[in-house]
Amino acid sequence: MTDSDINAAPGCRYVSVDEESKALGIARGPMPEATGANLLIKVSYAGVNRADILQRKGFYPPPEDASPIMGLEVSGTVAAVGDAASEWQVGQRVCALTHGGGYADYAVAPVGQCFPIPQDFSLEEGAALPEALLTIWHNVFQRGKLQATDTVLIHGGASGMGTMGIMMATAFGARVYTTAGSAEKCARLEALGAVKAINYREADFEQVLTELGLANGINVILDMVGGEYIQKNLNLASPEGHIVNIAYMNGFKAEVNFAPLLLKRVTMTGSTLRAQTFAQKAAMRKEIMARVYPHLESGAIRPIVDSSFPLEQAAKAQDYMLNGDHMGKILLAL
Repeated sequence: MTDSDINAAPGCRYVSVDEESKALGIARGPMPEATGANLLIKVSYAGVNRADILQRKGFYPPPEDASPIMGLEVSGTVAAVGDAASEWQVGQRVCALTHGGGYADYAVAPVGQCFPIPQDFSLEEGAALPEALLTIWHNVFQRGKLQATDTVLIHGGASGMGTMGIMMATAFGARVYTTAGSAEKCARLEALGAVKAINYREADFEQVLTELGLANGINVILDMVGGEYIQKNLNLASPEGHIVNIAYMNGFKAEVNFAPLLLKRVTMTGSTLRAQTFAQKAAMRKEIMARVYPHLESGAIRPIVDSSFPLEQAAKAQDYMLNGDHMGKILLAL
């Protein structure tokens, strides 16, 4: 079937994965439906996340009740409303964390994972909100217990997750330090609110922070790198500090001296958002609406969008994410 045949065929376009080659293509499938406490969303933009790449490679299979189609967050307009989702109306702008299926013309999302898009935000900016808001809120504020006077270290600061974390922590009064892979990225992160951004390609972040007097002085550390960072994080953590891991891009294994954990009574924890129940994510959404949305509506927090690729270029978008040159969120445009 040619691209023109696919575009002309009935049903819903989506990004398909060839099981053998792992190549991406465009296919057509049945239209999803909004039932119960769910919305059917006509997708304008879909967020690109590392979880999508892992799923494509077969390392992060979706839950049995989830859509097998990649894509965990979208923005768009409400196309249909389930019979238990009466607070939403057809035509409303919405962004949502999906239960899979975001790389498609239409996607379904539970109302407990749907957010209104702030009035002066574009649909493009809206697509950069759901995954980052929920992940940062759960890991930095709930698990990390960040307080207004705390000092926080956010690794991977130039990612969509990292930029959102810097802005959220700063808006709540914390002092933020971060790491990134170029001088240009570091300058932009400091402009976003970071006290200091450290170029990890040119300097040892542990040494830099120690020279700044922050050895044993970081209250909350958000890490998506792992590997040798595990020991460095333990060394920097404050007494009663919290280290939260959300990924291990440099590896799950490391030789670690855990004495600092005992001596400083450090809490090490980690989580993945997809494993949370619908009820847990709905509870997070409620807290975000009450405590974070005022900062979005005031303009204190505004997502950084790096680029948008056409749906047909999903593979190119994922490759771009893997090369690490981006600053902010990568999206698919429909």
